[in-house]
Amino acid sequence: MQSHDTFPSTDIPHAAPPRPRRNDAEAALVEHYPRFVRLAHLILPPALGRHRRVLAAHALVQKSLAAAAPSRPGRAAGPTVPAQRGEPGQVLAWLRHGVVAAALRAAAHPRWSLGRTPLPTVLGLRLFPRAGGDDELALESTLATVAPEVRAAFALRVLEGLSPQSAVLHLAAAGVPAPDEALRSAERLRTAVGPDAESLLHGAQFDPCTVQARPTDLLRRRHRTRLGALVAALLVVASTTAVLALRPAPPAPPAPSPPVTALAAASALAADPRLLLRAPADRWADTARVDLTRWPARGARTGDTALLSRALDAWARGPGDRIGVRLTVTPDTPTSPPSAPARLLFAGTVDGSAVVLLHDGERIVRYAEPLTGQGDAVLELARADDADVTAGAAVAVSRTGQGARFLLAPWIDESAVRDLLRPDVPARRLAVSEDGVTDPVAQASDDCRRVPALQVRSSTRIVEDHSFLLADLGELSPAHLTWTPSPGTGAPARQPREATSSAGLAAWARSACELPGLRGTGVRALNRWEFAHQALPERAGRAIWTCTRAETWDGRGRVAVAWEGPDPGSRPVRVPGPTPEDTAACSRFGQHLLAGTYWTAPSGARYYLAAGSRAVTAITARGPVSATVRGQALAVRTKADGQVRLTGTVAGSGELRGWGETEPDSGGP
Repeated sequence: MQSHDTFPSTDIPHAAPPRPRRNDAEAALVEHYPRFVRLAHLILPPALGRHRRVLAAHALVQKSLAAAAPSRPGRAAGPTVPAQRGEPGQVLAWLRHGVVAAALRAAAHPRWSLGRTPLPTVLGLRLFPRAGGDDELALESTLATVAPEVRAAFALRVLEGLSPQSAVLHLAAAGVPAPDEALRSAERLRTAVGPDAESLLHGAQFDPCTVQARPTDLLRRRHRTRLGALVAALLVVASTTAVLALRPAPPAPPAPSPPVTALAAASALAADPRLLLRAPADRWADTARVDLTRWPARGARTGDTALLSRALDAWARGPGDRIGVRLTVTPDTPTSPPSAPARLLFAGTVDGSAVVLLHDGERIVRYAEPLTGQGDAVLELARADDADVTAGAAVAVSRTGQGARFLLAPWIDESAVRDLLRPDVPARRLAVSEDGVTDPVAQASDDCRRVPALQVRSSTRIVEDHSFLLADLGELSPAHLTWTPSPGTGAPARQPREATSSAGLAAWARSACELPGLRGTGVRALNRWEFAHQALPERAGRAIWTCTRAETWDGRGRVAVAWEGPDPGSRPVRVPGPTPEDTAACSRFGQHLLAGTYWTAPSGARYYLAAGSRAVTAITARGPVSATVRGQALAVRTKADGQVRLTGTVAGSGELRGWGETEPDSGGP
């Protein structure tokens, strides 16, 4: 099986990152070991032979830890980059630099370099990667004809995904005399190979961690084993005599470790506005990675070095040093300073303030200062992990009494505003400036008379006919709204879908008033799942059982289970139950649900209702209400009161416990 490694981006525009602690380096190396071995294997010359090339790649990667700063128990290791989310990228960049430099040295002088590097011991076997297809074999032959530095540049651009600037700096730091020329040759090779270059390099032909084993010459090995045993016996006798004749020398004191200046070096680089990353204007339209890293820098002040310096300085300063800067942080967002140059998304004047938007791969940072010079500047930090086509479609740039303005992603072609409470009213077109900044979008009213939402459509240059809803919850990134209709009897589970259809809009019209209660909680996306429909007793109509799941940026999910009556204007009534901070319920990993509540019919009769998701085949109620029915719904007339224990039967999964506990109602939803 091939080893495919996933890893965070480390496109850091400096070729020699600061030396990390050895514990940090070892942890990162173990986690991403296949990635670095593949990188070293690609740079090493094929003339070494397949067996020796595999062993040499493993040896070079394992030896890369030698230069890491030791971490000694009981002693401070000196100032290091804080253990925040930005640190792994810096450690990976340091490891990559060491592997590339070592592989290039070994490629230039294989006998001298590899002779000083003990290779892993493999007795009686020859190891080599599995043979790939015709395209992989052709690429292997082509790579064998180019210089090692060209192979290194090719690997840095294709395997590591580095920018041309970062690739050149890594090559220069590794001692390549003409890194620009090596990069140009690598780009010509990349163009000749075509768009399949990355998939080919991840194939079996270039995977030194998935190898085949074959024996060596068995007859010759038998003769060598006999000779080796005789030599070993003679060496044991000689070494024993030598040990008895020598006294052990006192151990030498450990050499003092040089001071670690990783924090200072990283801060200096990150605070330099000249090193801010900027994506080409149309990069988003020709890439398979449509996210915040593909946003171009927009706004009239992207060249204002003084403004950018103030924004970076406010971000880099510690909490106690941000005098004159008001800090706002969304839940679970690290407040550490940047450890590498960030990406510039926007710099301009909006609603009387100079605004800068930055992205460091994990967070969005908004800096705003009043143009009048009166009042504090504002610094907002928010999570933006893996912000994709939808989650990275808009970022708030300004909030005033008129509403919020958003900077739309470059792939958004159409934008409009609609009131979620009025699904039959068409969306109103939203004006957007040349820089991508929208007109103000009003916030939801406290009395739930209106709940505005953005309805946007992606460009056909990346996807066809894709529109979706975004709800402003008071944070930098609006939340993506989806819905999942309940399947019919015996139908398979349905996947969440965009809520822009008439049915999706009608569904969210019932749950829209719940959205303001989620403001400021770090929500990335919300999905409304209608897990069951139930015919009410006395022909009172149909009820809908829903589960609304709020996914946060750190991957956790909070859910709310509710019961909705047949009146389209009725609001959901929550089913009492637990409120865990993290649960798999109502997700793809928690597809079974059972809930119940009391209900009073229009006639005044009292019932206990329960319903389960599609896989529930029977429901049993115990306690004040005792009943068992086959199917997905239960309705029992009762005068009882109190908590009811529900269990459901799920084919192939045993029993399913009911959601929470029930309470007496106050006349029915």
